Amino acid sequence: MIKIMFVCHGNICRSPMAEFIFKKMAEERNLSERFLVASSATSTEEIWNGVGNPVYPPAKAELKKHGISCEAKRAVQLQKSDYEKYDLFIGMDTANIRHMHRILGGDPDGKIRKLMDYTDRGGDVADPWYTDRFDVTYRDIYDGCEGLMNTLLPQL
Repeated sequence: MIKIMFVCHGNICRSPMAEFIFKKMAEERNLSERFLVASSATSTEEIWNGVGNPVYPPAKAELKKHGISCEAKRAVQLQKSDYEKYDLFIGMDTANIRHMHRILGGDPDGKIRKLMDYTDRGGDVADPWYTDRFDVTYRDIYDGCEGLMNTLLPQL
């Protein structure tokens, strides 16, 4: 089983979108049992008294347009102890990568990657918090997840 943690700043837009897009891709390929997929935040901005906020409504609506539900998902923060639990940590942008290194205490096993590095475009996943373009973010994440899936298939 390959264990993947998608990571963004607040865990209410991009990383939960990636979590559920990747889960749907795995399900469509009858590979759900081959992956453990989760998502988390580098910040605590969306977590109050230990309870995370749900997926941001426009992100949830964009997923729904593509037949994907994220109903029970609530924001959680990435923990240093996660490093031993997951095989890959996939950040949405350069700032996420920097914060992941800080939280996880480095990356001695080379587990931290950026999602768009699995595409021919590279760069960062568009942040809909600032652009309000959830369709563009969906496209970036879908393409990154497709590239990630194609990279991992030979390992299954």
